Amino acid sequence: MKKRILIIEDEIMVAMQLDQMLKELGYLPIKIIDNADEAIDYLSFHTPDLVLCDISIKGSADGIAVAEKINLIKKIPFVYLTSFADNYTIDRASKTLPYGYVVKPYGKADLRSSIEVALTKFKAESDQQRMSLEKMESLTTVPLTIKEFEIVQLIVEGESYESIQAIQDISNNTLKTHLKHINQKFCVENRSALLQKILTVYTNTKTNL
Repeated sequence: MKKRILIIEDEIMVAMQLDQMLKELGYLPIKIIDNADEAIDYLSFHTPDLVLCDISIKGSADGIAVAEKINLIKKIPFVYLTSFADNYTIDRASKTLPYGYVVKPYGKADLRSSIEVALTKFKAESDQQRMSLEKMESLTTVPLTIKEFEIVQLIVEGESYESIQAIQDISNNTLKTHLKHINQKFCVENRSALLQKILTVYTNTKTNL
């Protein structure tokens, strides 16, 4: 199955060239977004396999801020494509833990290698993270049901609530009920707090490998 890639780029010609390049490399560019506000809104409800993000874009924030906000609610590999290589920008970008940083201009080979490395790294981390979920009940006050455990796995993997409904074949109200119970068992109030709590187990697992 072709990997679905979101393009966040405000220069239309650059975006179209990138779109064509991705198609030639065998990827599936799913959408081009030129501003931060739309990018945040889109990524809140959709989970592409990878995001190629320019740092300087239109809207109320830049590409780095987009990654910061999305990282709070789900895990998606971001690869920055940018003309900026100064220390300040690189330092800001590094804090979002990107999966790649490609300086323009770039060629097809540069793009492909960056994408493949990012996807491979993300898959390895996701596999580790999924295994660490065996320790999740050490964070709960009451054991999780099988369905709740599956939903937590999907949340950690970055799936939107809409996707979780489809994958689990459940209604919106049923999902809300499961999420309420999950939050109660983890003693958290929202998805962001849940992910942060789970991340502590993931980090400790990586340290002990």
